[in-house]
Amino acid sequence: MAAEHVSEVRLHVLEAITDSALRELDLDKLFEVLLGRVRELLSVDTVTVLLTDAGGEQLVARATRGLEEEVFQGVRVPVGSGFAGRVAQRREPVRISHVDESTVVNPLLWRRGLRAMLGVPMVAGGDLVGVVHVGSLVDRRFTDEEVDLLRLIADRLAVGVHAHRSRAERDAAELLQDSLLPGRLPKPRGWDLAARYVPGAGSGVGGDWYDVFELPGGRIGLVIGDVVGHGLAAAVVMGRLRSALRAYALEYEDPAEVLGKLDRKATYFEHNTMVTVAYAVIHTATARMAVSVAGHPLPVVASPGRDTVLVDAVVDPPIGFNLATTGRHTAAVDLPQGALVVLYTDGLVERRDKDLDEGVALLRRSVTATPAETACVRVMAELVGDHAAADDIALLAVHRSPGTVLN
Repeated sequence: MAAEHVSEVRLHVLEAITDSALRELDLDKLFEVLLGRVRELLSVDTVTVLLTDAGGEQLVARATRGLEEEVFQGVRVPVGSGFAGRVAQRREPVRISHVDESTVVNPLLWRRGLRAMLGVPMVAGGDLVGVVHVGSLVDRRFTDEEVDLLRLIADRLAVGVHAHRSRAERDAAELLQDSLLPGRLPKPRGWDLAARYVPGAGSGVGGDWYDVFELPGGRIGLVIGDVVGHGLAAAVVMGRLRSALRAYALEYEDPAEVLGKLDRKATYFEHNTMVTVAYAVIHTATARMAVSVAGHPLPVVASPGRDTVLVDAVVDPPIGFNLATTGRHTAAVDLPQGALVVLYTDGLVERRDKDLDEGVALLRRSVTATPAETACVRVMAELVGDHAAADDIALLAVHRSPGTVLN
């Protein structure tokens, strides 16, 4: 490629990837525009983008010009295998001048008649997001200059993919979390409930959740939990564990047994996941609460005429440790008339500039034997106030109304 032509092509590539109009395009349109320009500027017959899947172990054909069958057929290439897989594994350009089953794993490439190919990795924020490769139907050797030009295109595409994925994951996580939080709290006779959920500032949606459900025999199930991590992955795990806990709650009355089953499920099916949970069951007929705690902050109980205290319970290890065989513990708490129970996640009491004990002490001072909604208003005012919380906050309050007559 003559020096003058190289400079001209580079100029056109730079114009293509810096075009301000591209910022307004969605991902599909961005692929359509840039892949068309690549095909023209590099004088190639095919241009294809393969993106990493959720596990990062496979490349999936996402967009193409000249090899539409790859996308239509949902072609997948394992990272490390074949042409595109080698590009992804090495994170460096790969050039081949012979295209057949010995150099590529996708038969569409040699059936198309390609004679030479060049592939470069797409990397954004240090993460591999995919591979872009071009192919020629005539014998040619891609030059170092052409490698550099395709790298520029790949960098621009990677930025677009990374931004799209970030937005899509955030939106999906928010929708998922909103759908899983109870839309309406139960209203058992003689009890009132209230709750809050606030995502941490700048952290994205996390794995904090609360749940309330009615159980057979006049019982109320109360759950507060925190999946370690943020984003869609944490929200998905949270959703699965929430559903599993509800199912176990219908089968087993003892909260410790429920969390034991949840622990075993998480250990086998949610690898490398750690979750803290407090699960309580209130028997409305006896005003007695049974609670089991898995690595979670202890609930707070306020009763008329008494000091506000933390529930006297054993804090077992978090979910994910598979303690089903060694057992978990359940504590029993009597709730007199007017008593208030508050469950919360650590985002409510933890601050970077304060000791955790200070946050818990402030919470105890803020919780008094009041109706549940009044308690939530006061707790959020005292512990959050006019400062955005750094971490997610979930808060659940349950109040036994004064004058409740037990059956």
